[in-house]
Amino acid sequence: MHLFRRNSKNPLSNIVRIGNREIITRGLNSGFWTDLYHRSMTVSWPVFFASAALVFIALNGTFALVLFLGHEPIANVPTGSFLDLVYFSIETLATVGYGDMHPQTHFGHVVATVEIFTGMSLLAVMTGLIFARFSRPRARFVFAEKATVTMHDGQPALTIRVANARHNTLSNASAALWLIRAEQTAEGQHLRRYYQLKLLRQENPVFVLTWTIFHVIDQTSPLFGLSAEDLASTDAVLVLTVGGIDDNSAHALRARKGYSHNDIAWQHRYVDIMTVTADGRLFIDYARFHDVTPDGVSANAGDGRPDASPEDLAEPS
Repeated sequence: MHLFRRNSKNPLSNIVRIGNREIITRGLNSGFWTDLYHRSMTVSWPVFFASAALVFIALNGTFALVLFLGHEPIANVPTGSFLDLVYFSIETLATVGYGDMHPQTHFGHVVATVEIFTGMSLLAVMTGLIFARFSRPRARFVFAEKATVTMHDGQPALTIRVANARHNTLSNASAALWLIRAEQTAEGQHLRRYYQLKLLRQENPVFVLTWTIFHVIDQTSPLFGLSAEDLASTDAVLVLTVGGIDDNSAHALRARKGYSHNDIAWQHRYVDIMTVTADGRLFIDYARFHDVTPDGVSANAGDGRPDASPEDLAEPS
C-alpha cells in the first residue's frame, strides 16, 4: 500500500490539531474511500446525517433513472413521470411499499429486487453506525485551564487539577503526564523527545469529584532547573492523560489535555474550592475550578479554612 503520493504535482495538505496546536501535513494519501468507517465515526452529527441523506437521495435518483429507461416497468405510474418513479424507489428502498405502485414487468421486478437488497444492506449499515456513534463511551473530565508550579512539602511541584463532571464513580482511575520538547542530537538532528513525569500518585481507586495531579520537580525530574524561558525555547508541551472504568456502564473512559509552555502558571497555585458548610457537609465550588493565585496569597475560598491538601482534593469520603 502506497502511503505517499510520489508523482503528485499538487499534493494535498491536511491540518492536524493536537490540543491548541495546528500542524500542516502534506504528501499522505487520505484514503477517503478506504477509511469510511473512521470518517463516519469522527464527523459531527449534522455532517453524518447530511451525508446519509445525500446518499439516500442519490440512490433513489439512480434507481428511478434505471426504471425510467424501461417500458412502463411500474404499474399506476404515468408515462414519463420521473418523480413518481422516485417515490416508488423511496418506498422500495425503505421496504414500506403502499400497494398503489408495483412492478409489472420482468425488468421492473429485477430492478426492485436489487433495490430491496440494497435497502436492507443500507439499513443494516446505518443502524450499526448510529448505534456505534451513540453508544461510544465519552469521558466528561474537566481539566484546569492552567497548570501551575508551586511549592509542596518544601519542594517545587507541577500541579494540574482534574474533575469528574458526571460525579459518577470511576474505578481504578489512573493518570500519566508527559513532557514533549524539541531537542538537538549530537549529530545536529532536530527531533521531539518524550519524557514521562513521575507523579506523586498516579492511581486513584475511586475518582468521583476532583483530583489534583502532582509532579515533584526534584533532581530526577526532566523539569529540574528549567525556567519558563527554557520551556519556551524548546517549544515544550505537557500532555496529561486520565482514564478509568465507569462503574455504571463498565466502559473504559479516557481523556487527554495538552498544555503549552504558555499554559503553565509559575509560582502560582490553585484556589481552594472545597469548604465545609455550617452543618458539616463538604461544599465544592466548581465556579472557581480554574482560578489560580500567586504563591504567598491566600488560596482559600473565603471561609478562613486552611488550604486543602492533595489528599483532600483527590477524593473526600
